[in-house]
Amino acid sequence: MRITAVSAAAALLVLTVSSSLSAQRPDSQIDPRSLELVRQARAAQGAGNLGGANDLLETALAVDPRNREAFVLLADIARTQSLPGKAIRFYGEALKLEPNDLAALRGQGEAMVAKGAIERAKENLGKIKTICKNACADATTLAGSIAKGPPPTPVAANDAATKAVPAKEAAKP
Repeated sequence: MRITAVSAAAALLVLTVSSSLSAQRPDSQIDPRSLELVRQARAAQGAGNLGGANDLLETALAVDPRNREAFVLLADIARTQSLPGKAIRFYGEALKLEPNDLAALRGQGEAMVAKGAIERAKENLGKIKTICKNACADATTLAGSIAKGPPPTPVAANDAATKAVPAKEAAKP
């Protein structure tokens, strides 16, 4: 009875480890259909069709969820649309596939700066510097974004008009 439980646990462990290892494929083994969809998405993004590019990238990930480039491009589009939280999540997915992806680390760091998470962005900068050893463009770009800080919060037109009305009324006798 005891041997059965131990052997069942061992078999489950072997099955889990072997299936996770076979699921991990290098970039050179990404499904070619997924790569073609990413190529089409880049073209759509270049033409300004962000919605179409987004749809193509989601399809590319449905074809092959290990396509790290698709996650990075989805994150880039989210940043273009001023959605830093969504971008951070997509960059995070790319980093799960390859923790040393410099473009994903830099992009995630820049999205964190836009969100106001400067300390977390500095952590990404530290990782990039560790990977690069010498100065590299990704480290320089992220360091520049951190130095600038988050963009100023825009004041809505309604808020500006509301604040201006009491000033006008105060001037009336």
